[in-house]
Amino acid sequence: MHKLLIAATAASLLTSALFAEAHHEEHKKHWDYSQNGPTHWGEFSKTCAKGHAQSPINIVPGKSVQLNPQYTLNLKEDVHTTAKVIDNGHSIKVTPKEGGTVQLHGETFKLLQFHFHGKSEHTVDGKRYDMVAHLVHQNPKTKQLAVIAVFFEEGKNNPVLDNVLSGMDKEIRIDPADLLPKDTSHYFHYVGSLTTPPCSENVQWYLLKEPVQASKEQIEAFRKYYVDNERPVQELNDRAIEAK
Repeated sequence: MHKLLIAATAASLLTSALFAEAHHEEHKKHWDYSQNGPTHWGEFSKTCAKGHAQSPINIVPGKSVQLNPQYTLNLKEDVHTTAKVIDNGHSIKVTPKEGGTVQLHGETFKLLQFHFHGKSEHTVDGKRYDMVAHLVHQNPKTKQLAVIAVFFEEGKNNPVLDNVLSGMDKEIRIDPADLLPKDTSHYFHYVGSLTTPPCSENVQWYLLKEPVQASKEQIEAFRKYYVDNERPVQELNDRAIEAK
């Protein structure tokens, strides 16, 4: 009986410890865009607070320099595939089963996912666009990231956005190339960071100059999920903005 009592007590203590640990994890702080917003992101990653090559930035076209040819962007995004659409707690994220690629300085970067922000994070001459899509690519050998930003402005209905909005928590058929504007040969390029924790640097950023359109209703529909999920503009420091 004494052994049984000891065993029961030990089991009770273990259960209490596990419950306390789970309770702690449940209430552990997570970064967000409000209470634990951008001004607190240094608590989650020091790079967010102390990095010197952070994103997003304000693009000043008049101060840009000519693009180094080795950073010319070659897009091969035209892949008909299926993709999962989720609300990951920070943005609407679309993960294709088979992603397209971009070629940068002789290396291939594969599309991992794309996601949306209710307003653009980067600004151009201080202008913030109505929405933005970020197409996140990765070099499978070096693990370096390259992100292509597609700006949205209010205008005509966008079929791709209809497809994404109607496919929440489902699997949809999609071609990521349909997100892109007709003109993909003109863009800004610079080296920055992820715009969310851990704010890792050495990210190749490409911001396509030509925006695409989305209807007022579609923009409002996305903003019902996220309207202020954009990080404030960061200091450029000594970085160059290239343009093509």
